[in-house]
Amino acid sequence: MKNSYKTIAALVLSILTITSFSLNAQDKAKGIPSVKLKTLDGKIISSDDFKNDGKPIIIDFWATWCKPCVNELNTIQELYGDWKKETGVKLIAISIDDARTMSTVASFVNGKNWDYEVYLDPNSDFKRAMNVNMVPHTFILNGNKEIVSQHSSFAPGDEEKLYEEVKKAAAGVQTKGE
Repeated sequence: MKNSYKTIAALVLSILTITSFSLNAQDKAKGIPSVKLKTLDGKIISSDDFKNDGKPIIIDFWATWCKPCVNELNTIQELYGDWKKETGVKLIAISIDDARTMSTVASFVNGKNWDYEVYLDPNSDFKRAMNVNMVPHTFILNGNKEIVSQHSSFAPGDEEKLYEEVKKAAAGVQTKGE
């Protein structure tokens, strides 16, 4: 009788392990989680609504108080027109500013003339769901909205590496980010 309990326990453990791996693979295939965000004018939007007609999307988590974040977005802005023409990429900037600084995001963005979609993550729900621990944190999604690459921090020259990953995503090449 003891052996049959051990066999059943081993079988159940095996099934749970296999199911766990299957769920992880399915979760990965889903891409980004569904989370509510706010537009700069206070309307609610879902991350499910991020669309780019089967072309790559860059999701960049940033904050107004983060100098590397602002440097990254300023640097990309200089190249963004060419990137869009060549790959069709869309950049979506997610501000993680807290209640003290969130009210300044819209004027900050308008002063920068960034050609990006910018959303607010007021409760850091999207940040947590995407497992972002520091900013800037940049994700590249392929045309199926699956995460194919990600990178934290920013240094001059990183924009070129980012664009190489975007081109791979646009071409349908599977990449492996940090």
